[in-house]
Amino acid sequence: MPIPEDVTGYEIDKDVQQELQSLPKGLAEDVAKNLVMVAKLIDEEPEQAYAYSRIALRLASRVAAVREAAGFAAYANQKYGEALAEFRAARRMTGSVELWPVMADCERGLGRPEKALEMAGAPEVHKLDKAGQVEMRLVAAGARRDLDQIDAAIVTLQSPELASNSVQPWTARLRYAYADALLAAGREDEAREWFAKAVESDKDGSTDASDRLAELDGVEFVDLDDVDGDDDVDEAGAGAGAGAETGVGGDVDGPDKD
Repeated sequence: MPIPEDVTGYEIDKDVQQELQSLPKGLAEDVAKNLVMVAKLIDEEPEQAYAYSRIALRLASRVAAVREAAGFAAYANQKYGEALAEFRAARRMTGSVELWPVMADCERGLGRPEKALEMAGAPEVHKLDKAGQVEMRLVAAGARRDLDQIDAAIVTLQSPELASNSVQPWTARLRYAYADALLAAGREDEAREWFAKAVESDKDGSTDASDRLAELDGVEFVDLDDVDGDDDVDEAGAGAGAGAETGVGGDVDGPDKD
């Protein structure tokens, strides 16, 4: 697959560059460029990212960073069995527990929430850093919801990290998951409070908490591009200019999100 001319391979993390030093120089450069493409595309074009990850894997399957990248590319494409195999391979190579939460989430994706909960109670969780422990808590709560154990999911998310006023990289997602679980349990007032807290902490828009909050408040957004002013506006002038941005009172069904 083509690599853009402005991709040098040096954009990747220094630790990964160091891992690739075990390869011949030309090969290391090719692998690095493919890994850069995986990172660039995985969010917006996951299928393309997956294709680049397979090239890197073919070139250097014995490099842990390559196996990890292949795992995340497969995960982004919902190829959970393949992702789990790659994550396990990377873990065997490094001995690190860093991938434990995403491995557990792969078990969820494979329809095995009980296995994910088993992993959430394993000794490996105590070796995770704070961010990893929060991720594991989110996965465990999701597994509880997979099993229709909504109250247990709510309890799982209740933690010092949730109660803290300090905003960390995981705060918005944790608050969002808690709000969503509360809403699933029919505790709408509490859910609204926590969606609002998620909005406060979501500085980079990693969740759709603002949309969910608007739905609870009965606010409906209308895309002005979908409004045909010539056909839909009557002679009295009611149309795009009157309540086009928001309308109050409609029933809005929010998206289901674990």
